[in-house]
Amino acid sequence: MIFRTAALGLVLAGLTVAPVRAATEPVMSTFMAETSLIEDFGSDLHLRLHVSRPVPWRVFTLTDPLRLVLDFAEVDFSTFDPATQIRSDAVTAVRVGRFQPGWSRMVLTLAEPMKVETAGLSTTTVDGAMLKIQLAKTTEARFEETAGAPPNDVFRLKSPEPPAILPERDRLLVAIDPGHGGFDPGAQAGGMTEANLMLMAARDLKTSLEAVGIDVLLTRDEDTFLPLTTRVGIARAAGAHLFVSLHADALPTGSASGAAVYTLSETASDAASRKLAERLSQDDLIAGVDLGGADDDLSVALMDMVRRDTRPRSDALAAHIVRSLDRRDANLHKRPRLQADFAVLRAADIPSVLVELGFLSDPQDRIRLMDAEARARTVAGIRDGILAWARTDDAASRLMSP
Repeated sequence: MIFRTAALGLVLAGLTVAPVRAATEPVMSTFMAETSLIEDFGSDLHLRLHVSRPVPWRVFTLTDPLRLVLDFAEVDFSTFDPATQIRSDAVTAVRVGRFQPGWSRMVLTLAEPMKVETAGLSTTTVDGAMLKIQLAKTTEARFEETAGAPPNDVFRLKSPEPPAILPERDRLLVAIDPGHGGFDPGAQAGGMTEANLMLMAARDLKTSLEAVGIDVLLTRDEDTFLPLTTRVGIARAAGAHLFVSLHADALPTGSASGAAVYTLSETASDAASRKLAERLSQDDLIAGVDLGGADDDLSVALMDMVRRDTRPRSDALAAHIVRSLDRRDANLHKRPRLQADFAVLRAADIPSVLVELGFLSDPQDRIRLMDAEARARTVAGIRDGILAWARTDDAASRLMSP
């Protein structure tokens, strides 16, 4: 097996299309010393490195001196003990630690040339993940030929940068997602359905944004059902730079009114946010779509890396929209800035917000949602917030007219 085709730890082509599961653990993984070992096996060298959760990784060799290098994003090696973990004459020295933000490295100095025969990360036999690497003796010439870090943009050894704006587009593209539709009407009250009201609001917002030079894509422009993953997929396929999902809620008990803006969080801001996230995330189950089966811990780890940069951009967008809604005298919820684990906000590479325009369970909110003047204030607030964000966001500002 040739090293350069075998040593990369992840199949990266699936980064933009793999279903995403929100992670509930910290990004950094922990080295599990008691179940890890580096040892000779006949003339080969075997590495078994147990970590608390899967992370992106790679392995390669370097010359002068002969070294085996393992990079992780990111592993805490504070429990690593060479005296306990290394039982090999093939390894003459070892260094571990955090060497750049977001990256850890293990370097093994080798006594003689060796090549990577197999390398793989397994999550099926242990808690967390086990990285297994087998090396065999090789010639100096072969070692020289295969040495060097394999080129791969995902493993640039620096903190991940914000997602690049697609070069073929010269204007900001906003994906607007009217919630629900088709056989899923969403919240209902007073003879109104959330699906129809959100489509009406989305069309208004589209017209308003296009008037100021922003391109707009509607995930649906008719009363039709779309799975949650399809909505995000439509935005990504079009190269959208923003994703704005529009919803309204209805409380079975109690009272609430006003608009609120949500961003992604695995921990909901309050019980109402949690229940709303659960309700919206059930939409695909109604349609018989299984969202969970294709999740993969390794793709989740990669998504986490990208979200480190996307999430602050989403938070900034939400803050701008809330301020702009307030300036436009739109009716705001008593807590207008909230967080919840909405499936439509899990796109790792697109800043995303969910705007609750109001509560159908509140009579005054129903009037505001149907009233053209009140709805225009809300639409103008969202538009102004997007404009303010786009002019201050480093990536998006390049797409805005001077």
